[in-house]
Amino acid sequence: MFVSGKAMLGKARTGHYAIPGFNTSNLEVSQALFQAAEESNAPLLIQTTESTIKYAGLRNIFSIISSMEKSAGIPACLHLDHGKDLKLIRQCLEIGYKSVMVDASSHSFEKNVAITKMVAAIAHRKKASVEAELGTLGRIGKAKLTDAKQAKLFVEKTGCDALAVAIGTSHGAYKFEGRPRIDLERLKQISEAVDVPLVLHGASSVPKELVNRANIFGARLQHAKGLSERQLRKAIKLGIAKINIDTDSRLAFTASLREYLRKNPEEFDPRKYLSHCREAVKETALEKIALFGCRGKAK
Repeated sequence: MFVSGKAMLGKARTGHYAIPGFNTSNLEVSQALFQAAEESNAPLLIQTTESTIKYAGLRNIFSIISSMEKSAGIPACLHLDHGKDLKLIRQCLEIGYKSVMVDASSHSFEKNVAITKMVAAIAHRKKASVEAELGTLGRIGKAKLTDAKQAKLFVEKTGCDALAVAIGTSHGAYKFEGRPRIDLERLKQISEAVDVPLVLHGASSVPKELVNRANIFGARLQHAKGLSERQLRKAIKLGIAKINIDTDSRLAFTASLREYLRKNPEEFDPRKYLSHCREAVKETALEKIALFGCRGKAK
């Protein structure tokens, strides 16, 4: 049975480590994530987006992940990432998700509070937890960063179980010159103001070597200088208990696929080239688990 995000992230914040929130969209990525978590004896928080559910079907993707969870030797939580469709949030909770993110951050503070409070009440009846977001992601000076006083009020009014904060990161591969500059002092203030686990979105840190591999085998990608390991460790120390991982896994999968088909142009068995991709995602997941300090934290 899936565990709640609240329990998993609460342990992480208290223990000063972070849980990678790994996004998945298919069988192979899901297998890679469970294998990496089991080998690391780490808790697994596996996420699906609304677009993944539209692509794969809610019952299909839930069946894939829940069947793996039944035989896994580690605690796992299934989470809806960036839920904006209230009907879909309800469906996820009904089918068995134990964590959902309600993203009403584009609305006014008051409307964000109202929507989040409503979803929290529904989720808590299902013994599931709720992640909310306050502020908007983007480089400092362009985004609406999270205010500590507002964060405290928001958590008190909504009853959310985790809060995604905006401190200067950006979704996807980082798109600006140089590394992102994150406001660690702001994070410290937020962490001192609220007692729920904090979540960091837009934390891609794609290695240059991986982007170069993808480019050699047909891609046209620019190197994304995401957050450094030093920045991530500081953020964890200051209260970040969950860090979302998606871009890194996608690039690992894509680079591996291009590489395999370039070297084996005669191959037409998906089981062979997708197994290659699965191993690449697994290696990326193992690295993130170690970096975030949650290896050996399954119990």
